[in-house]
Amino acid sequence: MIYGVVLLMAAIAYFILSRTLISHHGRDSMLALAVGRDFKGKISVLIYAAAIPLAFVKAWFGCALYVLVAIMWLIPDRRIEKALR
Repeated sequence: MIYGVVLLMAAIAYFILSRTLISHHGRDSMLALAVGRDFKGKISVLIYAAAIPLAFVKAWFGCALYVLVAIMWLIPDRRIEKALR
């Protein structure tokens, strides 16, 4: 559960950082176009938030969701490469 809290805080920090950079550079910037709606960032926060209480039910439920997010982020995201071209 504590590991899930750490992961949740990191996901929230990433989300805040990306939104701050986009607001600094503008909504029409290359970064904003590359990040897009940031589905992976938003869904990561939600999965981590769900995994924390599930870890109290069964520890492997929480761990399975942590692994799911890790696998989701290991799949290459081509948004930035597409925006640079």
